[in-house]
Order: sequence, then structure tokens, then C-alpha cells
Amino acid sequence: MRRRYQKVAKQINQNRHNNLSDQTIIFNLSESFADPSRVPGVTLKQNPIPQIDKIKRNNTSGLMLSSGYGGGTANMEYMTLTGFSMSLFSSTLTTPFTQLVGNLANNPSVLGYFNHSTAIHPFTGTFYNRDTVYQKFGFNRLYSLYGHYKVKHKHYLGNNTYVDDQSAYENVDDQLNRRHSGQFINLITMQNHLPYNNLYKNNGRFLASAPSAVDQDGLKNFTIGINYTDKAVNNFIKHIDQINRPITIVFYGDHLPGLYGSLLDSNWLQLHKTDYFIYSNRYARQHGAKQKLNHNTAYVSPNDFMALAAEQTNSKVNWYLALLTKVQQTMPANLLNSQGNAKSTNLFVNQEGQVVQSNSLSQKQRQLWHDYQLIQYDVTGGHHYLVRGGQLK
Repeated sequence: MRRRYQKVAKQINQNRHNNLSDQTIIFNLSESFADPSRVPGVTLKQNPIPQIDKIKRNNTSGLMLSSGYGGGTANMEYMTLTGFSMSLFSSTLTTPFTQLVGNLANNPSVLGYFNHSTAIHPFTGTFYNRDTVYQKFGFNRLYSLYGHYKVKHKHYLGNNTYVDDQSAYENVDDQLNRRHSGQFINLITMQNHLPYNNLYKNNGRFLASAPSAVDQDGLKNFTIGINYTDKAVNNFIKHIDQINRPITIVFYGDHLPGLYGSLLDSNWLQLHKTDYFIYSNRYARQHGAKQKLNHNTAYVSPNDFMALAAEQTNSKVNWYLALLTKVQQTMPANLLNSQGNAKSTNLFVNQEGQVVQSNSLSQKQRQLWHDYQLIQYDVTGGHHYLVRGGQLK
């Protein structure tokens, strides 16, 4: 199998001129970030995220299919770091961070493409066992509120007890100043984490109407929160554009907030769509990075981000990233199907946002998905035949 995708990598690399190890890649999981206006029946007086919408229009962007609703943050993080899919695990394996990673001798991940990796999480490092998990993945440091390495910036908005997003980006900037060469940064924000009641002074700018099943007060506070996120993201984008080294940020919401009550029953797929974009700063674009990828980007899975980041930065791939690139470019997006009457744990969704039955996949797609399954099994439940030096190389 390695040889098969080494050939694919060779073809891909004919048109790629950069190396991931020379890039600064930031994976930014934005807690609960999802545009409320996509929720059926919700109407806002004013768009709370105009800057992010503008960034999305002009850069690689679309909707990410989340395998969680109202929770499951660490599972989306696991998928982005490894390229593996939650939909391929047994139903008894619900949280790889706490049930799987610590038990494995090898945990191949995106970190293997970089010489230095840092995690930044302005909360407790023990949440989801992250302090242990990050060591197993090979992060050089974890900056958190109470760990050995502490975040410097800790500002709070209104009555919110979580560090705000502006502070989160200031902590990322500290890391950019600490290391001037290529690196990987994994940022997990907390500002928009539940609970959502009595957080901010409500000026009535955003929410106009919502179905009775929706937590009205919570939605108002959440919407004000993502407006703060919008401003913080825009400020950070402007800042990295002034830095003369290649920096690319993959921004994504991990899941929708659990505010929509019984709407989930009749709008399951719609309430599993979050926002994402990939932005390469001015210097990166001047040195080969793309601005807007359009092929199979309308709907993606968290496990697509490794391949998309490599393509966006015009970076060469190894055989495993070549396989992930083929999955992203030729397969429907996928997510864990957690509906009560689900016949399969895996759900495929095409670029029009429509569910695709697995029996309608082409022979090449079925072969590709089978290969992908075998690799994930080898690493997470098999004998690590494909692992070399702790990574899929």
C-alpha cells in the first residue's frame, strides 16, 4: 500500500515546491463556532461575523462536517491532528484522547512534518487528558492556565469565566515571536464554551427571532460572543500579514453549541455543519502558497485539514499525505452518524450537501476508502506495520 501512494505522492510533488517543515501552520479550533443564521428558523438582525464571512469569500473556505453537537471538541481535534475519522471506530470508542492515545506506542500525526510543535489552550491542561495526550503526540510544549508552561495573556469579557479569543491570539503571537522558523501550532480556544447565560450586556443587536425550542437568552449571548471572535480573528489576520515568514491558519468550529433543543431531531445534518477557512499570509502567498482552493472544499471533514494545509501551502507530501489528498479530492466528506436510527456509523456527504449512500461510490472510491480504513486500523488497533519512526513515513 505504501508503494501505491508513494507513486501518487510523486505525481503530486511534481507541481509542489515548498516543504511543510518550513511553514508555520496554525490549526485553530474555535470553540462552538458556527453561524446561527444557518439554523432553521433563526433570524438575526445583524450579521455577527462580517469579517470572517469576508475572509471566507476570498480564501479557501466552506463548511466542516462535525461529528459532534454541543460537545466532542477533542474528537474533532483528534481528527485534524491524525487524519483519521471517528466514523471508522467502534461505537464503544467515543473519545480517542482518553481511551486510545495513551495506550498506543506510536501516535502518527501532523506533528511528524515539523521540527517543532506547540499546543496553546487557555484552560486546564487536564481537560480531555490533553497534558498526557500532547506528550504522546510529541508536542514540545503545552501552554495552558495551570500547567508547567503558562499562557501570558488572560483577559475575560463581561461575566464570561473563559479566556477570550483576543488573548488566545496574543498567546499565539508570543509563540510566533519565540520561534522564527517553521513550526506547528495547535490552538484550542475557550471563549464560546457553554454555559451561555448572563455573559454579556445584551444590546439586542443580533437576535430577531428563533423557534421556541431554542434557548433564546443563551443564543443572544452566544451570538455576541462570536461577534467578539470575529473581531479577534480579523485582528490576527491583519497581524500575521505583517510578518515576513510563511504563516497559514486553518480556522474551524468544532461543533454547534447545544442551544437548539428539539430542532436537532428534524435538522440533524444541518446542525452538524460548522464554518472553516484556510488563510495564508501575504508572505506565504508571495512564496508559492495558494489563496483559494476550490476543488471539493464546499464540504470537508476535520480529517481533510492536513491535506488541505499541504495543498494550500504548495508543500510536498509523503505517501500518507498523498492518500489523504486523494480522499479529500475524490471522496465525499464524511462524519460520524450518531442519529438514533443510524444503520451505519459513517455518513457521506457530497459537495452539494446531500447524503451519499456508500453503495453508490465508484470502484476507485471504494478501493481508496478501504485503503484508508486499513491504515487507520493498522495504527489504532493493528500491529503498526506502516509506522516508521513513530510516523506514517
